[in-house]
Amino acid sequence: MTSISTSNGRAFLELADKGPLLGTEADALDILSQTYGTEASVIVIPAARLLPDFLQLRTGMAGAFIQKLQNYGCRLVVLGDISAAVAASAALNAFVVETNRIGHHMFVPDRQALLERL
Repeated sequence: MTSISTSNGRAFLELADKGPLLGTEADALDILSQTYGTEASVIVIPAARLLPDFLQLRTGMAGAFIQKLQNYGCRLVVLGDISAAVAASAALNAFVVETNRIGHHMFVPDRQALLERL
């Protein structure tokens, strides 16, 4: 189940912790369709819902997924602990640091960090 929440004047679509794994461009389009008729421009996906290959940057999955959301004017927030994957990959670490620095899309460890950064 998804929910629409608002924080700091921004509406966001938050996907449930349980559900199918996500990460393909088709998944991005399916998620975007859930924002139609709402004010949501931020999509929050629990890290546990991402396909394992999503955080393997060489697959291109994360880039294609994020680009699809960006093309439709939406931001992605990955919510949850991905520290093990970040520690295991210098490329992923650099990607997460740079993504968070720019701030349009974000990787946050918990809901409190999400609310503080929105």
